[in-house]
Order: sequence, then C-alpha cells, then structure tokens
Amino acid sequence: MCWNSFPKASTIILEPVLRPLECGKWAQCCLALFVIILLSSYWYVAALYAVWLYWDWDTPVSGGRRSAWVRNWTVWKYFRDYFPITLVKTVDLDPKNNYLFGFHPHGVLVAGGFGNFCTEATGFSKLFPGLIPHLLMLPFWFRVPFYRDYIMCGGLVSSDKKSASHILGLKGGGHVAVVAVGGAEESLDARPGALTLQVLHRKGFIKLAMKHGAHLVPVFSFGENELFYQVDNPRGSLIRTLQERLQKFMGVALPLFHARGVFQYSFGLLPFRKPIFTVVGTPIVVEKNTNPTNEEIDKLHTIYLEHLTQLFEENKEQYGIPDHRHLIIT
Repeated sequence: MCWNSFPKASTIILEPVLRPLECGKWAQCCLALFVIILLSSYWYVAALYAVWLYWDWDTPVSGGRRSAWVRNWTVWKYFRDYFPITLVKTVDLDPKNNYLFGFHPHGVLVAGGFGNFCTEATGFSKLFPGLIPHLLMLPFWFRVPFYRDYIMCGGLVSSDKKSASHILGLKGGGHVAVVAVGGAEESLDARPGALTLQVLHRKGFIKLAMKHGAHLVPVFSFGENELFYQVDNPRGSLIRTLQERLQKFMGVALPLFHARGVFQYSFGLLPFRKPIFTVVGTPIVVEKNTNPTNEEIDKLHTIYLEHLTQLFEENKEQYGIPDHRHLIIT
C-alpha cells in the first residue's frame, strides 16, 4: 500500500524524523539538554561528558565515528519514502580509489545528501560495494554536545580542510568525501525551479582532489531545490545582506524557508513531498599532484564543470526539467 494514499498519517509518523534535518532546532534541543543536566543534581554526568568531549574533540576531523546500526535504522526507509529519494548509479566505481563527490545543488537542508550518504535507505553500499561515504558538514555543528555524536553516527564529518584531507589520504582506497560545493551560501538561492549553482569560483575541492589523487565525481540531486519555498531575498536586498553577514560571521546560513504543515499544505516547516533523484556521474581520473599550479587547478576545474553540465543535460528531461532550462553557474 502506498504511503501517498495516507499523506497526513505518514507525515505525522515521519515528523520526528524530518525535524532533525532542521539542524538548528535539533542542535538547540541537544544543547538545552546538556545545560539542564549540568544545572541538575546529575551535574556530574554533564561534567563527565565535558571531559569526553575534550578527549574526543578531533574525531570529526579524523574520519568521524560512523555506526552501521544507526545507518540501517528502519526509520530511514520511511524518510526515504516520504519524498521519495532515489540514488541513481551511472557507472561502477573502483573501490581501489578514493573519491571526492561534488554534490549539487545544496538545497535548504541537503536532504538528498543525507538520505543517500548518511543512511543505507537508498542502498549506497549495494550500489557501490567497497566504498565508504563521508558527508562533510560545517564544523560549527560538531561543537554542540550530544548532537555531534548523533550526526557522526551517520558518517557526517567536519568540512574542515584537515578533515577532507584525512579521508582522501587514507591508504587502500574505498573512501568517499561528499562535498556540497555550493556551501551554505548556495542555500540562500534554494527554491522551486532554481538552477543556480555557486561553483564557478570554488576551486578548493579541486586542489584537494589533486593533492591526494582522488578521483572527482559530479553528483546532481534533481528535486533538491523543490522541497521548500523561501522568502524573497534578491541580492542587494536587506534580507539577503543580513543573511550574508550572518553566514560570513558564523559560517551558517539562515534561509527563511517554509513549506507545509502536518495537517495542511499551505504553510509549515516540513518539506514538500517531492521526489529527489540523486544521480552519481562518471569519475574524472585525477593524478596526484601535491603542489598544483593555478593553471593546473583551473584546467581541472573547467573539466569538472563540463562533466557536471553534461550530467545535468543528459538527465534533466527524465527528471522533469524542460529541455530549454539550463544550469546557471556563478
């Protein structure tokens, strides 16, 4: 029986699963819990956790601490089916190599990135046997007590350069660093129909791949921008200026998004039930170059953009984008 037959019932059941994707709210709950414990008669529990936190501080930049048990929770299958999310494989990837997946677009919550690379709900390990995915996330979130431990269980690691270098530098291959290239800034342009990618001047991931000889793989998540509306925030507007200043100051963007509620569809903070198809493209073979020149970086960056554009153009009509629509790369 299809979940869509009972949209309200399935939404009620899945609401606790979808809420944690709103990082700020879930992180606030974890921080509040820590403070409550600290101020209670069980303060010693918080003290012991603080000692643990100090000892464990570098784990998010050292490969994280994934849990196969958490990644295989049954609840993630309901999360997958809510939208639904589908992971699409185009070619086999040799597990003898390490890879850097460039994930596009960022969207508001990177729901496709989470569902495909932080859980086994869409069958990543079956589609790409021998590969271990690590989704990179802003370092800010790994400073929040309890929340950091929860997100690391899914394979999330810090987006700090040291973290990505650790993953791509692991011997024996089989590791994947998944980078939302457009970053938090790109989320400010995430709204239905948007095809703007902020990647033209982002070349750090290219240099990183070259330094470690990690193959580059463009990934396009069709439907990622369809999950939320966003308050109008054109460049130069007061809202956009404040958002950009916050992003530069804290490293965290604040898109003013809205979508649907539990019992009605006109307003709320739950994402719309729109299908997401995350297509993993063909790898670009990268030779190891520990000290690449700007010209070499620019050349590989151009090749990457060509592969990304080709991936989009070859698949767009199949996933509901008209032939006359094209990527806007800024």
